[in-house]
Amino acid sequence: MPKVDEKPRVYLEEFRVKNAPEDYGMADEKWSLKKFVKKLRIVIVRMDSFEMEFDLIGIQPAFANAFRRLMLSEVPSMAIEKVMIKNNTSIIQDEVLAHRLGLIPLKADPRLFEYRPEDATEGTEFNTLEFSLKVKCSTNKNQPKDSFRTDDLYENHSVYSSQIKWHPISNQATVHKEQDIGPVHGDILISKMRPGHELDLHLVAVKGIGKDHAKFSPVATASYRLLPEVTITRDVHGDEAILLQSCFAPGVIGLDSEGKAYVREARYDMCSRNVYRYDEIKDAVILSRIRDHFIFNVESVGAMPPNIIFIEAVKILRDKCKSILDELNKFN
Repeated sequence: MPKVDEKPRVYLEEFRVKNAPEDYGMADEKWSLKKFVKKLRIVIVRMDSFEMEFDLIGIQPAFANAFRRLMLSEVPSMAIEKVMIKNNTSIIQDEVLAHRLGLIPLKADPRLFEYRPEDATEGTEFNTLEFSLKVKCSTNKNQPKDSFRTDDLYENHSVYSSQIKWHPISNQATVHKEQDIGPVHGDILISKMRPGHELDLHLVAVKGIGKDHAKFSPVATASYRLLPEVTITRDVHGDEAILLQSCFAPGVIGLDSEGKAYVREARYDMCSRNVYRYDEIKDAVILSRIRDHFIFNVESVGAMPPNIIFIEAVKILRDKCKSILDELNKFN
């Protein structure tokens, strides 16, 4: 692990970024493979089935941004592409209804499916999923007296994603489980209805990428920021310490038993530079960011865990690099 003084930094002064190259302080330095392999580290800070925060250390901004863009726009997922409307007497227009259905995330693992050819008129078990949504609202004949609650007055007055039914093609039912194919969340509200309203739809889901349409993006968000660094240059006590603590996000600055300020956890700092508003303490800290230490936040929509999405992004970048090398080797 490099010494503190060896870390590349961007210093944040009151009105400028100090000691930064001409391109806003995050330019790529001269690249060395040996140095890159030695410094590269990935540290997972927290992770569950939907969200992951991890640190990407010893990497250049071009690589970090490539991973972010790949997760957003080139890692594939399954989504509803076509909606055949047999009957729609609800108040939602056909095109709006189709758009809402397309944005419902599906649990289907895209790695188990192929891309559907553009000229294909019908899907196969390897590249298509078919669903139906058939709901009719009616008056509840057994409604209690003197009740005005919609749940008591009507049946099927709210249409939810859990009412979407999967219809296996060929032998899909032997390969996939029903609970692994449908919507990620069953409580997504699709439409409100009243007696006389009816939906009868046939849905077709295919594999795609976010570059073609946002509904195919496997992440709700994927972002990164540089690791903040806060250095206290002199002892800060009493009221000045309390004022210094209030200038940063909660958890960044702590106070010890003697009322002296210290840096508790700099990674929570949002680099607001509020400390420069106060002449009495603005000389007490140095604000900087580590240029090769990226804090990534990835939030999956549910089809794949966030760690798998990142791995898939790495594979896509690897394949792109291989394609470029293959093309260049043709000229040798």
